[in-house]
Amino acid sequence: MKNHKLRSIGKLIKLIMSPYKWKFIIALFLQFFGAVLGTLNPFIIGFITTELGKNVMDMAAGKPGAGVNLPYIATIVAILGVSTVVRQGATYSASFLTAGCVQESFKDLRSKISDKINRIHVSYYDSHQLGTIYNYITNDVDAVSNAMQQSLMPLVYALTNISMTFIMMLIISVPLGLVCLVMLPISFLIARSLMKKSQGQFRTMQNTLAELNGYIQERYTGFTVIKLYNNEKNTIDKFEKINGNLNKAGFKSSFISSLISPFMEALIGIVYVLMVFITGHGVLSGRMTLGNMQAFVMYIWLIFDPMNQITQLAPAIQSAAASMERIVNFLEEKEEPDEKENPENFDLSHFKGNVQFKNVKFSYSKDNPVINDLSFEAKSGQKVSIVGATGAGKTTIINLLLRFYDIDKGDITIDGTSIYAIRRNNERALFGMVLQDAWLYHDTIAGNIRFGRLDATDDEVIEAAKKANVDRFIRSMPGGYNMMIDEDGSNVSLGQKQLITIARAILADPQILILDEATSSVDTRLEMLIQSAMNQAMKGRTSFVIAHRLSTVRDADLILVIDSGDIVEQGTHKELLEKKGVYENLYNSQFADQEE
Repeated sequence: MKNHKLRSIGKLIKLIMSPYKWKFIIALFLQFFGAVLGTLNPFIIGFITTELGKNVMDMAAGKPGAGVNLPYIATIVAILGVSTVVRQGATYSASFLTAGCVQESFKDLRSKISDKINRIHVSYYDSHQLGTIYNYITNDVDAVSNAMQQSLMPLVYALTNISMTFIMMLIISVPLGLVCLVMLPISFLIARSLMKKSQGQFRTMQNTLAELNGYIQERYTGFTVIKLYNNEKNTIDKFEKINGNLNKAGFKSSFISSLISPFMEALIGIVYVLMVFITGHGVLSGRMTLGNMQAFVMYIWLIFDPMNQITQLAPAIQSAAASMERIVNFLEEKEEPDEKENPENFDLSHFKGNVQFKNVKFSYSKDNPVINDLSFEAKSGQKVSIVGATGAGKTTIINLLLRFYDIDKGDITIDGTSIYAIRRNNERALFGMVLQDAWLYHDTIAGNIRFGRLDATDDEVIEAAKKANVDRFIRSMPGGYNMMIDEDGSNVSLGQKQLITIARAILADPQILILDEATSSVDTRLEMLIQSAMNQAMKGRTSFVIAHRLSTVRDADLILVIDSGDIVEQGTHKELLEKKGVYENLYNSQFADQEE
């Protein structure tokens, strides 16, 4: 686990910092240089103390010409002033460069995550909450970004200070420096033990936060259903449970991390008192100058600041480490297979829409086949309806046709060309789709229709809306085609959403149209309006219609009756009724009483 975490951190840093490595290296050098100059200050001040002590002793002894050596002291003060100015300039420049590098690199990281979301295999979304994915691009990235910007340079400064402080201690007194050096590994081991314990809690906290975000997103979208079934108490109880787990993990991680600082302060305080006595005795015995005593005891206390700073940075760094691990795991998730062997710009202009499934076999998991041996042909311009009980495999057929999943055996061709010889983005350009859950986004009505073909003119958008029987509704709304759709689409009805998505499909003008349960959630009158729009959309192109309501499939050129992933019957509406099989039973259960 530890090695995996370190690899994750290394991979992410390399990924985001590579384009800006020289700026980053310069920033690290400037921060290092500033820390070195800062560490020299007590040693430089010691020269002044030593000289003043010597001058005082000379004056007390009545030596001729004794007095304060102002030129010498002024020279040391000037050196100290120049050092301070250069140090502040180096530190400021390092912070400036770091801020730029971090912001640019994490802008790139968010783009990489967004690209990954589009490339990742569809099966990932079937097994993960959307809120968890949102957490990667928001909370996790922010946690790492804040740690990099607010903790990285202070950490470099602190580590350099600690190293230089011990070097200066050894320069002043090797025996005393070695004694002080012993406290570093001791304090490090104890701090490491505490940090290791808190790291697990930080990881738990980040995972629980992702779970909480996913739960809120999931339940918020189903808020009306929760109110309808009086499920508020159960929803609140589950929220309180997750929130409680987050609270516990947050408390444990923060409390354990907070123990490090007082421990370090107590340890250094003890060493400080001991060293004051020892160095004071050295001055009195003549083995150490007064300035070196002052510098040494200053270094002892000076070392507390960077070590304390490291401990204070520990929670943010640990939280960032947990987020880094999660981000890297997401970026390494399985993607849709590479298709470099297929032409990048495949000519689709000659395709007419002849679709053929040839002995297709497919399973979501190896032990549970969904489709055993599926073969059928949909000719150009035909309306093909796929019917069957829930879970029979209707939507799976569409998922395979759109290559959201790849088949295990067999082949699927369009106009004789295997879909696996065409890149996914090119192949999907042949299709338009209208789903049961109509998806609109926060934009104008015209913008939502134009999503089907981004270069469409306003006249083409209006013409598509007329064909979809939605133009009259749009013009009756405030703002007409320029009315903004709410983020959740709540300011238009379900049927109106459906008609807008049909207009979008008409505007796209695809060779093949897929209608997946497009009328299953509307009333009969609106179903007729939508059906009329769909007939207009299907005109002149191959269409696949998945429907529970068999009233929408009577005029289909070919009806496929699916059961457990296999075609058990196929033919026209009349032919299937005459067979008196599965389709007749389905039809009679819905519409026998409506037959004249």
